[in-house]
Amino acid sequence: MNNVLEYLEASAKAFPDKTAVKDDTTSCTYSELMADAKQIGALLAQRTAPRRPIAVFMDKSVTTLKTFMGILYAGCFYVLIDPSFPPDRIRQILDILTADIVITERDQAANLARTGYNKQIIYTDDFLSNMSSEEATALLMKIRETLTDTDPVYCNFTSGSTGTPKGVLICHRSVIDFIEQFTGTFGITHDDILGNQAPFDFDVSVKDIYSTLKTGATLIIIPRSYFMFPNAVVDMLDTNRVTTLIWAVSALCLLNRLHGLKHKVPACINKIMFSGEMMPIKQLNVWHSYYPEAMFVNLYGPTEITCNCTYYILDKKFSEEDRLPIGRAFANERVFLLDADDREITPDNPGTAGELCVAGTALALGYYHDTAATAKAFTQNPLQSMWPETIYRTGDLAYYGADNMLYFAGRKDFQIKHMGHRIELEEIENVLGNVSSVEHACCFFDEAKSKIVAFYVGNSDRKQILDEMRQKVPEYMLPNILRCVEELPLTKNGKTDRKLLKEMYEHMSPISKEN
Repeated sequence: MNNVLEYLEASAKAFPDKTAVKDDTTSCTYSELMADAKQIGALLAQRTAPRRPIAVFMDKSVTTLKTFMGILYAGCFYVLIDPSFPPDRIRQILDILTADIVITERDQAANLARTGYNKQIIYTDDFLSNMSSEEATALLMKIRETLTDTDPVYCNFTSGSTGTPKGVLICHRSVIDFIEQFTGTFGITHDDILGNQAPFDFDVSVKDIYSTLKTGATLIIIPRSYFMFPNAVVDMLDTNRVTTLIWAVSALCLLNRLHGLKHKVPACINKIMFSGEMMPIKQLNVWHSYYPEAMFVNLYGPTEITCNCTYYILDKKFSEEDRLPIGRAFANERVFLLDADDREITPDNPGTAGELCVAGTALALGYYHDTAATAKAFTQNPLQSMWPETIYRTGDLAYYGADNMLYFAGRKDFQIKHMGHRIELEEIENVLGNVSSVEHACCFFDEAKSKIVAFYVGNSDRKQILDEMRQKVPEYMLPNILRCVEELPLTKNGKTDRKLLKEMYEHMSPISKEN
């Protein structure tokens, strides 16, 4: 197997009339998905060459997924660009891509025009090829014969430390390698119905899309706007008999805070997987109280290693004082820790933190059109020099517990020095997030004033918070500035928007900053 389209083709053969994907307005069967994708592919193949990026300027929908598959049939790779992004960021991405084609819907034409893009624009209502069915089939077969499993499938753009987005390029081989392990490990089958929360330019959605296509399951696309109205989310989950949630931590917490499960408990959910941030144990236990028999899985991994590299299937009840493991490596992925001198930290040294590194087939090809950033993050394995072996340095810190499990310990760049002590901000967030009546928390460091700043959602006052935190962390780890807000802002991917919080803090009055 060397192309992810083989997943679609096998499921279309096995389940031609089964619903493959459904959003809030439309749906399609597997046979319809494949037929429409081939039609789109034939059209695109007449407009560009294989292995070229094609930008998809659309919100997630059934049509978006058909477009993705059509791009793959043309031998190209897709890049979802969120139309809600600021025009400057869209321009940055398009400049990096130098894409020949942007596919969009007519109601997004004005937004696209504001970016200054002046190459080929194809509207989704123009997906008609002038080729006969026989000609289109012959063209697509000819293209497929030229492709290899190291050709790209998609490119997801993430934030770059320099302010320029980085496009993480993932190939067919990596997606296939990961999805084979992912679906097998968690028992995802054609009987499952997956409820998609993640945007289609966020790698959590890769698990939704390709787990569905691989197994012949059904994908339910929940519109982003529904998450402002949690009753709509749980109604959609229940009506469609969703069995599987692969969601960002913040999305699960948001549904808790807005009391969605008090409105209705969707009856068929049996797998709940989460990633993106540390899951507050208090929030986890709320979900567990509604679904005591469900499989809960903590997933870890950056975009650069194709979704996830470690997992932990919860096998016990956790208290708020406990720390949740990120677990062990998926099969065919090597995950290990390096100290500051590039020496390996082994499970024989529990509690010793090091940078988490990953090797294996699931690694990304690198950053699109950015050889310098690629060379910095994707390096030769320093543990051996006998043959070329690329590893990805995640920039995350982790350690082994006494149980031989890996535990996340924060970002290297989230490590601060305060009052002479080296501190991981995630540790403070974890303790603060488990204080009574605190629902969600985020911390950062004001280096100019040497103060730990914390924003939180909840009903606890400053004194109560600090009194409870003193029972778990030393005085030097207590936040110097505490601010209660109604909601922590989220990025479009469902993670806490630290950048916006810092901007909010910077605009506070000097008196407020003194707390």
